[in-house]
Amino acid sequence: MAQGVNEGAGEACGVWTVTVPTIVEFINLNSRHHWAEKARLTRAWRNAAKLFAERADLPKGLERVHITAHIFKTTSRPYDVHNLLPTLKAAIDGLVDYGLIPDDSNEYLVGPDLRQGGKGTPGIVITITEIKGEF
Repeated sequence: MAQGVNEGAGEACGVWTVTVPTIVEFINLNSRHHWAEKARLTRAWRNAAKLFAERADLPKGLERVHITAHIFKTTSRPYDVHNLLPTLKAAIDGLVDYGLIPDDSNEYLVGPDLRQGGKGTPGIVITITEIKGEF
């Protein structure tokens, strides 16, 4: 855990990282999945994020956080990372289920910032930065 990081308004107190590996395909805004298939994928990402948050022993009950997520794929081919926002939304819901923050509303969550991570083991690397004070 890093401490004493300051990012403008508010003070960052702790920084944690959790990796959620790809166990099902990414949910893409351009996909035209049947609603039941989309629900299955969403549930899988949500449950995986909760499980890996538990394994990483992330804190619970934080008041406000900023989330940055890096998407890693097996290829370095260009893609629109913002099309994978539904995948990240499901993962953040899993972090809420875990108890990281009470809700993913603007009151508790700044971001998320979604970024291309590059070529590597497919999954999402989520960086959580606690924010204290006014923001």
